[in-house]
Amino acid sequence: MAQHRFHKMHGLGNDFVIFDAREHDLSLTGEQVRALADRHLGIGCDQLIVMRAPSASGTADMAMQIFNHDGSEVSACGNATRCVVALAAHDVLIETGAGLLRGTLGDGAVTIDMGLPGLEWDTLPLAYPMDTAHLPVAWEDLTDPAAVSMGNPHVIFFVADGAAVDLERLGPLIEHDPLFPERVNVNVAQIADDGIHLRVWERGAGLTLACGTGACATAVAAIRRKLVTGPVQVHLPGGTLTIDWQPGGHVSMTGPTTHVFTGEIDI
Repeated sequence: MAQHRFHKMHGLGNDFVIFDAREHDLSLTGEQVRALADRHLGIGCDQLIVMRAPSASGTADMAMQIFNHDGSEVSACGNATRCVVALAAHDVLIETGAGLLRGTLGDGAVTIDMGLPGLEWDTLPLAYPMDTAHLPVAWEDLTDPAAVSMGNPHVIFFVADGAAVDLERLGPLIEHDPLFPERVNVNVAQIADDGIHLRVWERGAGLTLACGTGACATAVAAIRRKLVTGPVQVHLPGGTLTIDWQPGGHVSMTGPTTHVFTGEIDI
């Protein structure tokens, strides 16, 4: 049987199964991804990552393919990008569906240049034009959200008590709302003296301990509304990320990674 080597890693509890297919090609179906990501019958993860050789015409050091727990493919995942840089063990330029992302190794942390945030309604995308800084929509008590794309779409609600929001119930309702043609990640943020406290419902994955692109999108939305200034600490259930953004510039994300174990599996 063909054995495939994998790494189990996480960034603040947002966990990944990572395959290195730069030298030996690996094709996965949605069914295979779901089986591998299953926490009872497979390895278990929020997202599955395949490291690939970069496009011959490009300048990247490697390419990264990202699958959600449900088998769907997405363009960006900040925590996974940090883990791939840590696994490479050197600074690296990564080709993703969201564009080129540069990762830099630091002292116990990895910094990712996440590129420019998408602030226009059609880059998210939304179903029709509206002001992404203040969407004139609501779901029960969740009102006046902002929307930001970090290579994947995010909607952000600023609330007085993030822990009181029933995100497990409201998350899937908002994720699948027709306003978001490609579905959406749902962020509930509370501004505090020590930064932003954040909970995230990820499309295709559900509630996670951390979401890198969600932290970036939320920081951008908070800075646009002048609720905070960058750099800002974003506190997630799994730990803290440092996000920096100056309007008109790129978003940077800094945080730790953990290598849990290496194994082999017959896919």
